[in-house]
Formats: sequence, C-alpha cells, structure tokens
Amino acid sequence: MFKYHPLAAALLAAAILPAPAMAADSDLQQLRTEIEQLRAGYAAQMNALEARLKKAEEATAAAQASAAQARETAQQAAAAPAAAPQAATPAASAGAFNPGVSLILSGQYGNLSKDPQKYRIANFAKGGEAGPVSRGFGLSESELGLSANIDHLFYGQANFSISPDNEVAAEEAFVQTTALPAGFTIKSGRFFSGIGYLNEQHSHTWDFVDAPLAYQAFLGNQFSQDGVQLRWLAPTSTYLELGSELGKGNRFPGTDSSRNGAGARAVFAHVGGDVGLSNSWRAGVSWLRMQPQNRSADDIDLNGASVSNSFTGSSRLLVGDFIWKWAPNGNGERTNLKLQGEYFRRHESGSLIYDTAATASAGDYRSAQSGWYVQSVYQFMPAWRVGARYDRLDSGRVDYGSNSASLGATSFSPNKRSLMIDWSPSEFSRLRLQFARDKSVDEVADRQIVLQYQMSLGAHGAHSY
Repeated sequence: MFKYHPLAAALLAAAILPAPAMAADSDLQQLRTEIEQLRAGYAAQMNALEARLKKAEEATAAAQASAAQARETAQQAAAAPAAAPQAATPAASAGAFNPGVSLILSGQYGNLSKDPQKYRIANFAKGGEAGPVSRGFGLSESELGLSANIDHLFYGQANFSISPDNEVAAEEAFVQTTALPAGFTIKSGRFFSGIGYLNEQHSHTWDFVDAPLAYQAFLGNQFSQDGVQLRWLAPTSTYLELGSELGKGNRFPGTDSSRNGAGARAVFAHVGGDVGLSNSWRAGVSWLRMQPQNRSADDIDLNGASVSNSFTGSSRLLVGDFIWKWAPNGNGERTNLKLQGEYFRRHESGSLIYDTAATASAGDYRSAQSGWYVQSVYQFMPAWRVGARYDRLDSGRVDYGSNSASLGATSFSPNKRSLMIDWSPSEFSRLRLQFARDKSVDEVADRQIVLQYQMSLGAHGAHSY
C-alpha cells in the first residue's frame, strides 16, 4: 500500500513544473520576433514615404524658382525699349499680297433632237445668253478667277468667262469693303445681282447643266450689274439680310443708254435659320426695275414670219425664292437633301416697234407674265447625287396695242423637265449626266442628253448657302 511522503511529493512537483514554463518562454520569444519584424517593415515604409516627400518638396521649390525667374525676365523685357521690327524681304512682302488664282475647266457633249440655233421660248423675248448647249463636243463656259484682300479695308475679285466661241469677258470685277461697322458691306464694280437665289451663284456651282426657263426668259440666263451694292446683315440669331443696288442697267432685260443716272434699281431681303440639328432654310423676296430703251428682240408674228421688234419703257420684276436643306445632325458628308424653288412675275409697259427691218410700226405695249421652277437634289452616298427639276412659264396677259393685228401671244405655257446624276470624287472635280424634255415651243419636245465635266484648279473658295 502506497504511503504518502512529503519529500517524494516535492521531487515529483519539481519534475513536472518546468514543462509549462518552458512553453511560455517559447511563445514570448515568438511574439517578440514578430513585433520586431513589424517594426522593421513600418520603418522601411516610413523611410520610403519620407524620401518621396523630400523629392516632391525639392521639385516644388525648383518650379517656384523657375516661375520667379520667368517673372523677373518678363518684367525686365517689359521695362526695356522695344526693338525695331525687321523689314520684310521684298519676296515675302509681295507674296503676302499675291491673289488667289482659280481656273474652272468645263466642257460637255450634247445630243439634242432640235437645232439649238433655232431655239426660242414661245411668247417670250429672247435675250442675253438664253438657250441650250450646242450639239456634239464643245467647251462650256470656263472661268478664270482672281481674288485677294487688298488691305485691311478692301477685298477685290475678278472673274473672266471664256465662252465656247473663244470670247473672253469680264463676268465680275469688283471691290468690297471688309471693315464697315454695324454689319454693313458695300460692293462696287461689276457683279452678279443679289436678287433671287440662283442668280448670284456662278454657273459651275449650279446643280444642273443649264439655268431654269424662268431665268432664261426674264433675265437672259443671269443678270449682272455695273454699279454699287449695299448690304446689311442684322445682328440677330435668325439670319436676316437686306440689300439695295443701283446699276447701269445695260444687260437684258435692260439696254445700254447714255443717261447719267441709274438704269437699274434692285432691292432684296433674305431671312433664314435652323430647325433642329438636321434642317436649315432660307427665303427671300427681290424687286428689280429697269428702263430699257430700244431693246431689240426677235419674235414670230401671227403669220409665222420671223421679225425683229424694239421695246422702250419700264420693266419691273418680282422674285420670290425658297430653299430647304437637310443633313443628318448637320453633317452632309455622306447624305443630304436640298429642295429649292423660285417664282418670277414681270410687268412691262411702254411702246413697241414692230418689224424694225421693214414696216417699223409703233404701238403701245403692256404685259404681265410669270414663271417658276422647283428642283430637288439628293446625295444618296458619298460623291453621288441625283436631282430632278421642273420649269414652267405662264404667257399671261400681253397687249400689243395697235400691233395686235400682227403680234399676239398664245395660251401655250412653255415647260421643261430635267433629270440629272453626278459624281464628284472630290470638291475639285465633277462629272454630270443630264436628261431633259424641253417644250419651249408648242411643237415636238426637244429631247436633250448632256454629259458635262467640271474641273477646278487652284484656289477654291467656299460656296454660298
């Protein structure tokens, strides 16, 4: 039987107690090691942050020093007397005023069922350059243009037309102000009148080969002034332009005269704006008054004979125009649509001399005639467009007075239908094919097929709206 002994118990306790004590010492050592590792890691991070802070402070100090040096240099430069500018070299000075030069090369092939030399518009006097293109191969009207800013106050432009008959004429030659206040502009010289929409545009910017019948009958294709023009552009969000012209009036429907005063007076107003991001429009009204003297015109009398008549009196023309343009979000590079139309109404009164080459019978003359056209052009993909146009004239009321027994207007209304397709690989070149059915006289329609090219060399200014 086991007997408790104090000494044995003490020895046994001494043998058992060291094991937990040794385990505790091991845990403490591990904790100390981990704390030392953490302390070393934090120290390294702090050292890195302190190094970055020091580098940033040095960069800021350098930038501040550089800025201070720049301010000091600028102040010194401002305080110092300005150096005299060096004179421009002759070559650079002359080059700065060289005009922009442009050359429009245009030609066509025409296939017409009726002789264009015998072309006329029934019940309307033929004047100016009215008429279709010639048969076969030939040049269209080519154009040489010069333009430049003359100085800080004036701009100059000249355009010379080269006809298929090898005649060169000054189509436009004018100076225009560039610095008048309050939106005013003055143009003086020879220029296309601002009446209507199409009249002011050069023929190479037209959407069809020829001008509408209304332009041919009432303006002889296109009306230009030798005179002065005043325009005012209103400082409004809606586009508003007013204009007035005084001119010599020596082109159809006017005539040359020896008077000192103006032979032609014109006023016009245009208004327009945007509708959303994709649509824009412009509308206008114009009035032209002329005083032709002995205006010669070929006609057909009631017997079917060709006669030459002469008119002296007053000619007043009212024009209304409208155009609508659509392009997706205002970007017409890929696809766009244009709808355009104009209405003309003319009143003339005075005296008419019938058959100047023979009987020369004079009598009173009064007329009220009108005409219009509408056209649409659609660009269905980049570089390609199609278009259609319809023209119509109304013979209206014509009173030949005492010459009514020899002259008289029929009820026939001249009209024309045109279709075209063109390809423009760039803004400098265009090929166009046009088909037309022209019923300018009450006979068999003239079927017209025209293939046209237009090439632009040199300076190419932006086209008007």
